[in-house]
Amino acid sequence: MTTAPPAALVPPLPGRTVVAQTGRARWERPALAALLLGTAVLLLWNLSASGYANSFYSAAVQAGSESWKAFFFGSSDAGNSITVDKPPAALWPMALSVRLFGLGSWQILVPQALMGVATTAVLHAAVRRQFGAAAGLLAGAVFALTPVAALMFRFNNPDALLTLLLTVTVYCVLRALDGARTGWLVGAGAALGFAFLTKTLQAFVILPPLAVLYAVCAPTRLRRRLGQLLSAGLAMVVAGGWWVAVVELWPASSRPYIGGSQNNSFLELTLGYNGLGRINGNETGSVGGGYRPGGGGGMWGQTGVDRLFSGAVGGQISWLLPAALVLLVAGIVVTWRARRATDSLESMARAAFLAWGGGLLITMAVFSFMQGIFHEYYTVALAPFVAALVGMGVAVLWEERHSVPAAATLAGSLALTAAWSYVLLGRAESYLPWLRWAVLAAGLAAAAGLLAGSRFGRGFALATAAVGLAAALAGPLAYCLTTVNSAHTGSIPTAGPAVAGGTGRPPGLRWPGGGGRPGGCLLYTSYAADDLTLFACSMSCVSATCATK
Repeated sequence: MTTAPPAALVPPLPGRTVVAQTGRARWERPALAALLLGTAVLLLWNLSASGYANSFYSAAVQAGSESWKAFFFGSSDAGNSITVDKPPAALWPMALSVRLFGLGSWQILVPQALMGVATTAVLHAAVRRQFGAAAGLLAGAVFALTPVAALMFRFNNPDALLTLLLTVTVYCVLRALDGARTGWLVGAGAALGFAFLTKTLQAFVILPPLAVLYAVCAPTRLRRRLGQLLSAGLAMVVAGGWWVAVVELWPASSRPYIGGSQNNSFLELTLGYNGLGRINGNETGSVGGGYRPGGGGGMWGQTGVDRLFSGAVGGQISWLLPAALVLLVAGIVVTWRARRATDSLESMARAAFLAWGGGLLITMAVFSFMQGIFHEYYTVALAPFVAALVGMGVAVLWEERHSVPAAATLAGSLALTAAWSYVLLGRAESYLPWLRWAVLAAGLAAAAGLLAGSRFGRGFALATAAVGLAAALAGPLAYCLTTVNSAHTGSIPTAGPAVAGGTGRPPGLRWPGGGGRPGGCLLYTSYAADDLTLFACSMSCVSATCATK
């Protein structure tokens, strides 16, 4: 008979030890299967409604299915006139799918949906390892029900593969920290390098906190830690640099023009328009210009600490973001007593909070203050970090709910989430007006119940927790259902209902992820257009101005 494993959690009381999970409860595998199956259903439901989704990338997928040269370079056309304005890794799974099964909406978008299921599985595994099955399942559910995740894993922009690879990177780093294992750290470097081939320098945003974390916390001598980091860095350079080297060494006359660049150089594209230009707003070739001094971010929306909570951005990602920040602080406080030079679960739990929390904070900072192109869907990169912190933080505080500080923090996080959901649901005019009141009432009632739960026994506490969980996820779930029941096309999709305060876009102007074209070549057309032949102009236009209506 299988017995339930001991909880792998970190209590704040000194002198108590923690035991790793050595088995699985009977309910765990069915619950995980249900989570992954539910995620798959959510992401595959009504998938073909979006047609070719972002036709700019679908044209490149079609080209890659017809020409191996176009496949390798990420060309927009089989004739290899010009590439998309990103490296091609995100196109490869879709192009292989089209080669195998023919051209169609499902063939293009199913690989993206499967990446969403894989991300959920990796996130569950990462959280479960230190915090138990319930924490892993909660983290996976929060991720799957993040509106922007439900959008981008049903769409063909590069962000789906990027999010999966970032999650794999953190997982590998945490495995490496458990015993200072070189192989896992090298795996993290390789994942990050491949993420670079997906969306260039955005892949490296989480690199600084993860590298510092390993350098300080890995349970081995300093010299070995530094050597391991150098090995991981080499793996990252090889995984991300081999394609760049081939492109830069290939004679320019026999390869496609590097789309979005000004001088046919992928390195210039990476360091300029797709790199520092996104930070400082000096994006040569950007449609409509980037940052405007005194304009608070110009056409890409206001910059500042509230950017991720305001306008249409808030409904994409911020439902549980305030709670995640509170739980991050709580988790670090609880685990701070752990010593660095041990293999204990306490130190590993603290490392997990620092890894996921560091990735969240640095990505939030970049998105909040970047003065160049910013779109709401970029925030999908935050989703696994928010979900992990919620799962870990709730698990730690739940174990200590009999203490007043833990119960108060858990209740306060729930009340904050309910109140913020009420605000977000109110931003969409006439959108389920009853739901925000139900969420607020249920959330506040559950928060009060958590404060008094120790007086009424475990059954009452579990019932209160179930009500609180339902209240916390009701708003994101509604947004997700609205998302999967709607068609999304064009370059800048958003999840959920329409709300005021989006970053906007120039009317009638279509650009590939915000990108320009060499010599001022742009493509004007309707956002709703799905016909891949609309891109015939941009495919053949390399140095001349081109406009079609």
